[in-house]
Amino acid sequence: MKKVVKFGGSSLASAEQFKKVGDIIRSDNERKFVVPSAPGKRNDDDTKVTDMLYECYALAEEGKDFKGKLNEIKARYQEIIDGLSLTLSLEDEFKTIAKNFKEKSGKDYAASRGEYLNGIIMANYLGYEFVDAAEVIIFGENGEYDMEKTNELMRACLSSLESAVVPGFYGAYENGCVKTFSRGGSDITGSIVARAIKANVYENWTDVSGFMVADPRIIYKPKSIDTITYKELRELAYMGATVLHEDAIFPVRSEGIPINIKNTNSPDDDGTWIVESTCQKSKYVITGIAGKKGFCAVNIEKDCMNSEIGFGRKVLQAFEDNGISFEHVPSGIDTMTVFVHQDEFMHKEQKVVSGIHRLADPDTIDIEADLALIAVVGRGMKSTRGTAGRIFSALAHANINVKMIDQGSSELNIIIGVANADFETAIKAIYDIFVLSQL
Repeated sequence: MKKVVKFGGSSLASAEQFKKVGDIIRSDNERKFVVPSAPGKRNDDDTKVTDMLYECYALAEEGKDFKGKLNEIKARYQEIIDGLSLTLSLEDEFKTIAKNFKEKSGKDYAASRGEYLNGIIMANYLGYEFVDAAEVIIFGENGEYDMEKTNELMRACLSSLESAVVPGFYGAYENGCVKTFSRGGSDITGSIVARAIKANVYENWTDVSGFMVADPRIIYKPKSIDTITYKELRELAYMGATVLHEDAIFPVRSEGIPINIKNTNSPDDDGTWIVESTCQKSKYVITGIAGKKGFCAVNIEKDCMNSEIGFGRKVLQAFEDNGISFEHVPSGIDTMTVFVHQDEFMHKEQKVVSGIHRLADPDTIDIEADLALIAVVGRGMKSTRGTAGRIFSALAHANINVKMIDQGSSELNIIIGVANADFETAIKAIYDIFVLSQL
């Protein structure tokens, strides 16, 4: 078997954490390909190295003295090196970084150095080969990640190596200019490496023992999820579940490679398995609950709307013309509602409203703000009667008014709209009816 192991920033924040990671890797000789993040916070009052790099580069961009801030970053890495008793020196690397900062090589270059330097330390500590991600992960001219070209390069590079460290979060354009993924993008790098070497498992190590049924900031000690499908995870990640970057699913999904979310601080915990499909039933009817605040609903009414060909297209054209994407579009015979992110919409709302009037000639338009969307996700819902009824019953019992409900044809998820003020109460009510009542 071949395993790719990715470690998050909290797992690599200090020499002590590095040692835990080293023990985990050495305990299984199948863990030969490692993807590290940049050092995260050592405590609640600490700063992530990536944020320190952004601050440092901002000074350089403004033409200010950034040496002090860069020395702070250097000290963070030296503390790790000394704690691991390594003879490694990063002096030349920091000279290069200082030179490139002066030449304003870009924010992406600056942010990527956190993973790059941690990768060098990790490779030295393990005795593995270091592979610079900028040489094997390619972005096209439009800034989009080139999956096929990257897979070819990565596979060719790693096929000749018994073990390697590939830093996460970044790649490069074909001209060599560094480009990063969005924050949390080291998860994507891990998936890319797993696909390239046709790994049997992609282990993603973090500071929690897998996914929880609901957000632990809302539900006290929520139950864990043993197994979740790619589709279920995609729905939950899109609606705010953040243990794994949502785009990390695609590279491994195409190869059927399972992902195992594990806890660096509790390595014996089983964690959560993310798979393409499974015959295993989830403990509960639902697999998970996730949601986001900050939406608004644009309600459009027009008599006989359902018989007017192209009405929906005309309405959505007004949003597209103003660069606004929509989340959900529930509709009735004479009504159509478009849910959008409030912060994107509020500054362009009147342009959109006038656009809808011009393009679709509705009878009325009404806007409702400060809404939240909650996704109730689970493969078990398809074979269980009355799921939506139980949700409505739980919300009614909690005195919560439902603003919207939308269920896909796959019966994998139900989206519910409520007021922002009812968000946490709604999640607690749904969790109670599907999880606590089953115990």
